[in-house]
Amino acid sequence: MAGNYRLYTVLLLLHIPLGAALKCFCKDCVKFNQTCETDGACLASLSRINGVQHEIRLCVSAEKLVPPIYCQSNEDYVTTICCYQDFCNKLELSLPRGRKVEGWGPVELAAVIAGPVFLVCLLLMVTVFLCHYQRAYHHRNQLDIEEASCDHMFISEGKTLKDLMFDMTTSGSGSGLPLFVQRTIARTIVLQEIIGKGRFGEVWRGKWRGGDVAVKIFSSREERSWFREAEIYQTIMLRHENILGFIAADNKDNGTWTQLWLVSDYHEYGSLFDYLNRYTVTVEGLIKLSLSAVSGLAHLHMEIVGTQGKPGIAHRDLKSKNILVKKNGTCAIADLGLAVRHDSLTDTIDIAPNQRVGTKRYMAPEVLDETINMKHFDSFKCADVYALGLVYWETARRCSTGGVHEEYQLPYFDLVPSDPSIEEMRKVVCEQNLRPNIPNFWQSNEVLRVMAKIMMECWYANSSARLNALRIKKALSQLSIQEDIKI
Repeated sequence: MAGNYRLYTVLLLLHIPLGAALKCFCKDCVKFNQTCETDGACLASLSRINGVQHEIRLCVSAEKLVPPIYCQSNEDYVTTICCYQDFCNKLELSLPRGRKVEGWGPVELAAVIAGPVFLVCLLLMVTVFLCHYQRAYHHRNQLDIEEASCDHMFISEGKTLKDLMFDMTTSGSGSGLPLFVQRTIARTIVLQEIIGKGRFGEVWRGKWRGGDVAVKIFSSREERSWFREAEIYQTIMLRHENILGFIAADNKDNGTWTQLWLVSDYHEYGSLFDYLNRYTVTVEGLIKLSLSAVSGLAHLHMEIVGTQGKPGIAHRDLKSKNILVKKNGTCAIADLGLAVRHDSLTDTIDIAPNQRVGTKRYMAPEVLDETINMKHFDSFKCADVYALGLVYWETARRCSTGGVHEEYQLPYFDLVPSDPSIEEMRKVVCEQNLRPNIPNFWQSNEVLRVMAKIMMECWYANSSARLNALRIKKALSQLSIQEDIKI
């Protein structure tokens, strides 16, 4: 009864006569010409479900209007109206503007999931890149700072290589650049051309601070030789004008293996062996080469006592290939990889127990027959003097006097093959007691006559009877004064 009373009230307010049938538009009523009659209301509804739009237009009976659920709209999904005039539900409907999508499809879900994941990955990539760049930048700055420290802490900005070498030569403080500079020098040298090869590796001409340097590159398997030579070159008070000027020892990774560098002065004439093969020498040139070579050897052999003293050093591989020719026509002794040092306080020699080292052609008799006293340092100095006599013979042969000179030859070229064995050298030098031939015409020239006498006194089979380096230096100095030759 209460429901009928409410319907009566609604019809009365809308001026609809009680008991009259309401005609409505019915979308699905095809048989009745899309028209339906009701005692209730006309309904029109528009909704979107899963992206598909649904439209409803029909009649609602009075009993379904209480409560009026059919007539309620959802502000997010559905627009619904109920009206009470004929065909009033034929009006245009639109969905609410603030509607929400009822559900997400596969594309929407993929976008929602992939979007944040992509952003997180992008953020991680940017973070990793920035960290890597910052680390590389920091490392590069460290290198720059390190190299700058080398230049500014130890080396004045405007100084050339020539200035630096002069400072080190006159300072009396040892040999080579400061260690801190040595550890970074390989990065600042530009290699130009290869100038030689040996059993240790290669020798290159390089550019550093506007000047030429020689770079001796050892392979990593020759690390002990590299370390030994660098150690000898860095002996306190070793620097001398007739010993190859040592600059630095460093290592460099070329991407495949580690190279061990020994950086020294560069001399464009190369070794004495190369020089004598290309040029003849004058009498003056012979004295300059000979006197400078023995001056370097004498300084090497000499022990300097004191706080900043120097131990005696024996070369053990003296030959024309290990003596360099400087631009002024003097010599510089090089290649100290086999050298030994003598500790006078303990009377010990830092040497490996190997009697046969060096170049076989230049080995002294006592080295060839293994009678050398390995515990006595003077034995090694005497062996160096023997080799020096052979170098003098090579040089004197190329001295041109009155237009006469001989072709270059190695010592014992006429007695042993090009690569003699120890046994072949021992037979010639020790058993037969043979020495290189002294030409008769040398006796007609005072300088060559004196040189021949010095050579023979260097070649005695009895090592203790040989001249020492200082005595040879004194004899050649007197000869240079006598010939009025300025060294």
